[in-house]
Amino acid sequence: MSAHQPTRREILRVGGGSLLGLSLAQMLELQARAGSSAHGAPGWGRARSVILIFLQGGPSHIDLWDPKDGVPEDVVSPFKTIPSRVPGMELTELMPRLSEVTDKLTLIRSMSYSPNGLFNHTAAHYQMLTGYTTDRVSPSGQLEPPSPKDFPNLGCNITRLRPPDVPMLPFVMMPRPLQESNVIGKAGTAGFLGRAHDPFTLYPTGDDLDNEKMNRIQAGDLALRGELSLARLERRAKLRSALNERMEAVDRAVAQYDLDEYTERALDLVLSGRARDAFDIDAEPDWLRDRYGRTTFGQCCLLARRLVEAGTRFVQVNWPKVANSDRHSWDVHKDLNKRMKNEAAPMLDPALASLLTDLDARGLLDETLVVAVGEFGRSPRKGLSTSGNDNDADGRDHWPYCFTAVAAGGGVKRGHVHGRSDETASAPIVDPVHPGDLLATIYHAVGIDPETIVMNHLNQPRELVKGKPVLDLFA
Repeated sequence: MSAHQPTRREILRVGGGSLLGLSLAQMLELQARAGSSAHGAPGWGRARSVILIFLQGGPSHIDLWDPKDGVPEDVVSPFKTIPSRVPGMELTELMPRLSEVTDKLTLIRSMSYSPNGLFNHTAAHYQMLTGYTTDRVSPSGQLEPPSPKDFPNLGCNITRLRPPDVPMLPFVMMPRPLQESNVIGKAGTAGFLGRAHDPFTLYPTGDDLDNEKMNRIQAGDLALRGELSLARLERRAKLRSALNERMEAVDRAVAQYDLDEYTERALDLVLSGRARDAFDIDAEPDWLRDRYGRTTFGQCCLLARRLVEAGTRFVQVNWPKVANSDRHSWDVHKDLNKRMKNEAAPMLDPALASLLTDLDARGLLDETLVVAVGEFGRSPRKGLSTSGNDNDADGRDHWPYCFTAVAAGGGVKRGHVHGRSDETASAPIVDPVHPGDLLATIYHAVGIDPETIVMNHLNQPRELVKGKPVLDLFA
């Protein structure tokens, strides 16, 4: 007779107590062994790596990948609708390169959620990247800065539960932190998992308009100093291990800082050289770098491919402009026509299309899940104020009620549209997908049950995310 496997609800109900004579720790172990009820379901464990293209600022879905014709003047996009390689997957003229590769991707045109409090950028970042809503939003709309009490970024959860198979950086975030006004890095850390699970942040010097910054990457910290041989470094590691065995008290004193895990990870990386080699973007031919676009975003997407090829499990490419801003920021409260046409789209289109094509040509797309999404979309009606911001007649405000995500690889259907928005792209009318469901889908794709329990900073059990995988996305 098989033993009863405690459910997630039983675990949450008992907290730190016991059920069926089992401690909470034992129940968690049994749950991990039992696995997900979704084992064997479409897409389970198909992705070895994830590349998350996070379009902070909130791109306008109606002006990129959910165009609408025959709508009122204050709704219609200034950009023409163009066909793509797949009928029914029309885009706007801003995405000519992506239109050539829609046979490699799925458009989720039914992303949707109702905002919790003020739907500012940072609150939406937090929900989209952790799966949880924020605890506090101040009267100004801004959140508290990052805290060790925060829920972890999904990449931190994934790399903790599915570390790389080779000595390689588990999680890389680039080229700038998530940011709204003075709130920097919220939803971009491991939070209560501890600093050892934070992403490696690659933030080259230079401002957000500097498209040469990726040429200044310094990977020297991942290389051995000339006077330090491999044998000498390995001897040092063995000596440190021997000392550690006799310093239990010291270990206990510094355990909260995860120092040992940091050291082991750094040592493996230095000895292998894989990370240093992966960062050598100059090894790529000029024609390929040109195809991605000689921009910060384009070169980050190329570097993301190099990283997953070398064994990195999770890469997050943040849009290289602060969320609430001008120029190529997606936060187009004003000057939408000029900014999207001349600055933002010419960076996004070639880079995303080239990433999918490049991964596919190398046989990596089937095992690499690529997701491109912002924290919300933009209001269908131009000039409408939904967040208290000042919008002109050529601008759209924040709109979490309906937007679009792009998914490709990792078992995701090719040439597919999931869900449908209404006639003005204001709300989904078929198959709505909540951000929590999107995160659950990503966890599912890498072979992690979204209902897996983690312990927070108060040693309380919490689910990775409260959402269900969207199995219809998978072939």
